[in-house]
Amino acid sequence: MKYTPGLHILSEFSSKKSAELTSSEACRTLFDQLIRENNLQKVGEVYHDFPDGGFTAVVCLTESHLSIHTWPEFDLATFDIFLSNYQKDNTEKVKAIYQSVIQFFHGKELQKTEVIR
Repeated sequence: MKYTPGLHILSEFSSKKSAELTSSEACRTLFDQLIRENNLQKVGEVYHDFPDGGFTAVVCLTESHLSIHTWPEFDLATFDIFLSNYQKDNTEKVKAIYQSVIQFFHGKELQKTEVIR
């Protein structure tokens, strides 16, 4: 049997929800909720809000990571998520978390790449 490490989604989306793109506070709440709901294990996190607006965040998981970077002045964000399939197939979790993030930001997908590792 061949092992496939998992699904990695990388995307760029636009959003008119500038308040959510400006500060990491709501995103942190969303990421924590998604991590809990999907029974994932957080091992570290960094959130950084920029002085003129926008933020970057990386959450390390035992299963891998999720990250976001925003540019509210351009109504733009990039997001990526990768979950390992080490002990179970997490493909559907990756897709569900991705959709939840897009919905939360009322995002319009501009680019999306799915890499099956």
